[in-house]
Amino acid sequence: MSSPTADAELRVGLIGFGLAGATFHAPLIATTPGLRLAAVVTRDPERAARARRDHAGVTVVDTADRLWERASSLDVVVVASPNATHAALATDALRAGLHAVVDKPFARTAAEGRALADEARRAGRLVVPFHNRRWDGDLLTLRRLLDEGALGRVHRFESRFERWRAAAKPRWASPAARGDGEGVLHDLGTHLIDQALLLFGPARTVYAELDRRNPAHAVEDDAFVALTHASGVRSHLYASTAAAVAGPRMTALGDRGGYVKHGVDVQEEMLRAGARPDAPDWGEEPPDRWGELRSGAERRAVPTARGAYERFYVALVTAIRDGAPPPVPAEDAIAGLRVIEAALVSGAEGRVVELIADAETGSGKREA
Repeated sequence: MSSPTADAELRVGLIGFGLAGATFHAPLIATTPGLRLAAVVTRDPERAARARRDHAGVTVVDTADRLWERASSLDVVVVASPNATHAALATDALRAGLHAVVDKPFARTAAEGRALADEARRAGRLVVPFHNRRWDGDLLTLRRLLDEGALGRVHRFESRFERWRAAAKPRWASPAARGDGEGVLHDLGTHLIDQALLLFGPARTVYAELDRRNPAHAVEDDAFVALTHASGVRSHLYASTAAAVAGPRMTALGDRGGYVKHGVDVQEEMLRAGARPDAPDWGEEPPDRWGELRSGAERRAVPTARGAYERFYVALVTAIRDGAPPPVPAEDAIAGLRVIEAALVSGAEGRVVELIADAETGSGKREA
């Protein structure tokens, strides 16, 4: 791979053109100054046709091996393939001299994630977890309220990604699902845990209740995870694909007031409808979906900050060109994977799992 000049476009190869690749990554890449979607990997003829239709000039190949043959014409690879392949494909990209972005989960296990981060250091390239929900409007709003001290000292945070899906997810029904990094913890749970750690710091203990509501699934599809942070805050996290009625998206309670927000961020809805991040109303939530700041009988609507998934790729360009910090450090994803592993132990054994501080990430790992 040749190093791009300061004003040259970074050429991106995208592995996978399903929901993640086509609906999330491709539009963000296409609308980020300094990036160009140069190649897509998919075996599906319909997806290949869509890629060529929506992204003029893109090259479509049917395997990752064919992408590596073109490594000299690329700068970055985005891995949006099935979970089990994430770390291996990102490792191949790094060894080909390319930077890598990895959709969630970053890896199947914390050990696999550490090995991937070590490979990036050896290669002198970036490997960046795609934790786009750090730029959800509701999370940005809560971060602003915390910075302003509007809630006082927070003691409890509740956060939910709850969906209702009667049909089984094929990869969750596979006998290999657990080893492949499938299940609601690695899926929706990745975002919930990442947001909680981002807001309130490393976790000291983890307690989880895990269930398989759909009998066809081989892994959990309904999860409750309770974190006690080293800061003293307690996070209660709910991830489910079996929730006929969803609770509040998030609630934060402090000694001066509380913030409650219903409904998920609008950006996924917009992307699925074909909108792009360069639209004038991108990420803007209507007033009837705003959350409230409450203190006793007092209630005040809080305008939701504009969601901004595009900031991820803007920051990626700056990190590659200027050496700025990456939009999401790999160590943060590893910290989240440690929590997921502790939750799996807790759910299986019915006990609280203690974490010990880790010098590299400041997060934690399960005690033996």
